[in-house]
Amino acid sequence: MSGYPMTSTAEQVDRLAAWEDREAVLHKVVPYVGLGVGALLTTAAPAPVGLSLVPDLLVAAAAACWIAWFVNLHPEWVTRRALMAVYYVGLLAFGAVLVLDSPWYGFFAWAGFVHAVLLPGNWRFAGVAASAVLAGTAQGGGVPSSLSHGVLWLVLVAFNLGVAGAVTWFSTINDRQHANRKRLVEELAEANRRLAETMRENEGLHAQLLAQAREAGVTDERQRMAREIHDTLAQGLTGIITQLEAAGQARDRRSDWQRHVDNAIALARESLTEARRSVRAVRPEALESVRLPDAIAELTRRWSTINEVRAEVSVTGDARPLHPEVEVTLLRAAQEALTNVGRHAKASRVGLTLSYMEDVVTLDVRDDGVGFDVTGRPAVPGSDGGYGLTAMRQRVAGVGGELAVESEPGGGTAVSASVPALSGGAC
Repeated sequence: MSGYPMTSTAEQVDRLAAWEDREAVLHKVVPYVGLGVGALLTTAAPAPVGLSLVPDLLVAAAAACWIAWFVNLHPEWVTRRALMAVYYVGLLAFGAVLVLDSPWYGFFAWAGFVHAVLLPGNWRFAGVAASAVLAGTAQGGGVPSSLSHGVLWLVLVAFNLGVAGAVTWFSTINDRQHANRKRLVEELAEANRRLAETMRENEGLHAQLLAQAREAGVTDERQRMAREIHDTLAQGLTGIITQLEAAGQARDRRSDWQRHVDNAIALARESLTEARRSVRAVRPEALESVRLPDAIAELTRRWSTINEVRAEVSVTGDARPLHPEVEVTLLRAAQEALTNVGRHAKASRVGLTLSYMEDVVTLDVRDDGVGFDVTGRPAVPGSDGGYGLTAMRQRVAGVGGELAVESEPGGGTAVSASVPALSGGAC
């Protein structure tokens, strides 16, 4: 970083404005100072020839009024070039009368150099030349009256013209640079203003995006909790109710009654554990210590025991660790498919196939149950209105997969979940 202080655009604008104000004060003060000095010296040491003191002072006062009218009272006229040319010609005329009357008014002749900037383009150099003639005449003591006096006059005029012309030249270049700086600063100020407006708009947009992100996060979390509740509490309670109903029907058969009660207790404990893990967003306990094929096989075995339906699990391809979210999705899909079979299908046989392919892993669940019309409402009374399949679709779609359901009344049901074969370290 540079060691020089950095100024803001506003400060640069203020500095340029202050410089313009100082120049304006200089233009307004110099003519009056020159007139005052000339009048004072003329009064103290009048010229041998020329007007008497009173007319001389009246001409000086008229010159002051001329300047005040055009410069002080109407500063906005400075941009009207034609009007400023008229003013400058009058300024030169007053200067010529006063210089010819008294050389002391050579101090006033310098006002022509200062106000030459009011002329357009190269006309200011013509004004400087005319002012140099007046200044040289005053410095030479009046109009040349001899050859030697004429030579002195020419030297004085050339000197004034050279110095004032050089100063005017550099002043013109400086004015152009000043105008360019002013234009650039104004453009920069406008760009900063637009940038500030854009930043304010971006702040509003950022706040809106944050609000939308929060809403989306709340919605996603609600959907996640709905799926978890369905996959844990809802299914667990359904299984408990089924086992308790079966126990009620087997009151006369002690062994069957005890088996159903034990199954209900086991389901209650499993459901409570899974519900707690779901709240903490922890992957299912079944996947904590075993691989996915083993977890699905154990899930199927327990389901087959409870529902007294024959179920088989087969694995094809090279079984390998997958991303935790992918494994949870496939396990929950198997759980939901088996739950639907137990509740609605009235099947005698279920087959699950877990297929590991190069880029895709597929879980197929088939049963020989009553089936249903996939285009209409669930045909089984007391169903969940299809939310189980909806939750399954959301889970599968959440990891970039697809869910397909094939069924027809009397023809059984086939559910297929295909998900990307993301490795265990994938994000």
